[in-house]
Formats: sequence, structure tokens, C-alpha cells
Amino acid sequence: MSKNKDGLRYPSIDLLLEKIDSKYKLVYAASKVATILETEKIVIKDSKSPTYVGKALEEILNDKVDIVFDEETWYLFFSGIILKRFKIWKINLI
Repeated sequence: MSKNKDGLRYPSIDLLLEKIDSKYKLVYAASKVATILETEKIVIKDSKSPTYVGKALEEILNDKVDIVFDEETWYLFFSGIILKRFKIWKINLI
């Protein structure tokens, strides 16, 4: 495993947002993929990130994860702002 010396700059948020169109969806998807990687003890070869979330983001960026979002909406009011929560319907590690 090569070390990631870029810290929070890798993987690039701009490149990740080309894969998933919302920061909220991206965080939600990365956390779900990271949970799968950790619980299933899946080893990612050539990963630069030492954490499961970093590895999940790399897998999303490299198109190794197939994610289908279900647009079921929950409305949550916080300080007058409506927040939308997206539920992931299916994740396949390729």
C-alpha cells in the first residue's frame, strides 16, 4: 500500500461529484460502502487511503461500486431549511 500524503485532498471532491451528484449522497454512499468493506473484511489492493471511508471513496471514484439511489424522501426541518435524505436501494461491489 502506498502512503497518501495528500490528506483530505485525496480523492478529489470535484472528481467524486462527477460520479455522485450530491455531497449528501456521496457521504451516505461512502459510509455504506465503508461499512461493507469493514464488516466483510474486503481487502482493497493498491489503495492509498488507510481508512475504510477513504477506501470507499477510492472505489466510488474508480467505478468499482454500483450504487442505485431510491428517491424516497424524508423531510427534516432544521433552522428553517428542508433537508432531503436519500436512501440507497442497492450497492454492488464490482
